[in-house]
Amino acid sequence: MSNPALALTALAIAQLTIGLDYNIVFVALPDISTIGFDAHQLQWTISAYTIAFGGFLLLGGRCADLLGRRNVFYVGLALYALGSLLGGVAQNPFLLLAARAVQGLGGAVLAPATLSLITTAFAEGPERNRALGIWGAAGSSGMVLGSLLGGVLTQWLGWRAVFFVNLPIVVLVALLAAASIPRDANTARTLRSFDIPGAVTITAASTLLVLGLVQGPAVGWSAPVTVVSLVAAAVLLAVFAVIESRTREPLIPLSVLRHRNLVLGTGIAFAFMATVGAIPYFLTTLLQDVYDYSAFKTGLAFILPCAGVLVGTVLGGKLASTIGLRAMLTASMVVAGAGIVLFAVLLRVDGSFLDLVPGIVVFSVMQGVIFTGMYAAATSGLPDEQQGLASGVASSGQQIGGAVGLAVLVAFSGAAATGSSPDADVVDGAQVASYVAAGIIVVAALLGAALRVKRIPAVVASAPIEAQRDSKAAS
Repeated sequence: MSNPALALTALAIAQLTIGLDYNIVFVALPDISTIGFDAHQLQWTISAYTIAFGGFLLLGGRCADLLGRRNVFYVGLALYALGSLLGGVAQNPFLLLAARAVQGLGGAVLAPATLSLITTAFAEGPERNRALGIWGAAGSSGMVLGSLLGGVLTQWLGWRAVFFVNLPIVVLVALLAAASIPRDANTARTLRSFDIPGAVTITAASTLLVLGLVQGPAVGWSAPVTVVSLVAAAVLLAVFAVIESRTREPLIPLSVLRHRNLVLGTGIAFAFMATVGAIPYFLTTLLQDVYDYSAFKTGLAFILPCAGVLVGTVLGGKLASTIGLRAMLTASMVVAGAGIVLFAVLLRVDGSFLDLVPGIVVFSVMQGVIFTGMYAAATSGLPDEQQGLASGVASSGQQIGGAVGLAVLVAFSGAAATGSSPDADVVDGAQVASYVAAGIIVVAALLGAALRVKRIPAVVASAPIEAQRDSKAAS
């Protein structure tokens, strides 16, 4: 890259945008409902984004490898801008849901392109760890910052502002990228040999899988739409495996899915989003339903976890280079579990947000550390031409983990309700869900312990990528 610092800034802001759209709509939902949503339809404002994002991630990741990462990056930005514009001007539920689906598609294209641009531009080791630390700070803090901005924008400017805010960000990212990210090499050959049957099959399978996981908690796991979606997804995945095994140039080489670190890193991403990533949902419910916080005040409360995540991502980049990814991820997942337990222990009906600060600080800092390390682990040891695919696989694990984890934790939360009082039910449910989440993330620390990541000397790792490649070619 002609200007690595400027390029990293563009990629980090792009990841910030993706992180924002995870949560920014939540606080605005009551106001969004005024354009004609009924109670059942409103949850599709979230589901439309999640299904499109999760369904197209693998395809988006492989397209970045085959069709050019810069090209696909710009396509993702354009889709985000289009979806945000449509959402901001929507006058009925259909148009708003379509806008959210377009935003989700943009995220599915943009996320793996952004990550693969980083992993191919910065050498594996300290250099890449520092870059992923900055990128991770933007992405994970964006998820928390979304709750803050959602409350502030909705209260001051109206719910449409949560969509329009993306437009100037996208323009800024596009200008920074144009000035710093070089054009892709000729992709005509890969375009001609693009595996269309594989692309259609894996996208349909992924979409149906996420649809089933999203609908399960809403309509029941035995409901026809849930069962049919999950069964059809399993069948299509089997068909996809057959197609890829018989295709000369497969969309997703099945051999890459046997890569140890990719599988373990994806498992960590799944566990991360199913546990640490789900706790803000229960925190939001506690603040608004038990402590009577307004949307604006709830948003302000999220400044604390946002700051914790920022500290964690900086710390994660340094720890990965000093003690190594394996030790860092294993320890941070155990400490995150301890932080979640502390959060649960301090919960009381007659308590306050200040009581929860110690637990929030611990698991928020660890959230930043884990977010940085899990993608570094998943993409380590893979060649450049498979970085987009690896990014898509790991991101898919994160998306599916979010859907499954939240459904499981909400189910445990509901089972804990005794009916003694609404506030007590919320607190008891959040405590049980937190204990379950803590147990899962601590057990998942075994995945971190099983990683096989080579320690790369700082001198070699910090050398320019072009020089390393020339050295390899000469040898």
